[in-house]
Amino acid sequence: MQTSYPARITPQEGGGLLVEFIDLPDTFTEGTTLEEALFNGSEVLSAMLGWHLDQGHTIATPSQGVADAHYIAPDAKTQSSLLLRHARGDRSVADLARGLDTSWAAAQRLEDPHHWPSLKQLDRAARVLGKRLVLSME
Repeated sequence: MQTSYPARITPQEGGGLLVEFIDLPDTFTEGTTLEEALFNGSEVLSAMLGWHLDQGHTIATPSQGVADAHYIAPDAKTQSSLLLRHARGDRSVADLARGLDTSWAAAQRLEDPHHWPSLKQLDRAARVLGKRLVLSME
């Protein structure tokens, strides 16, 4: 699963750039330069995805191949929350906890966008879910 979401960045009258996420209509921001707009885009994307995760909402997977879009990723802890929730699919948190030989609360924290899981925790969770952890830097 990709965690970078496509955003359209458009110049505004009087200066500045508007950032609007195609898959998340309630998520937008602005910046005075492209660099600032991309940074603010990542910040607002992390905040809104975190809010949706906190509320238990279904989150749209990012559209791919959108022409003239900038692909923006949320912060690492939000990415890990999205990836684990997606990898878990229909399995319950209790199933994940049993596979990790830990408590339900500890397994639930792995999907909390406000929690920083360790690489060891993420790797173990991936293996329990039949996946493997792959890291990337951009």
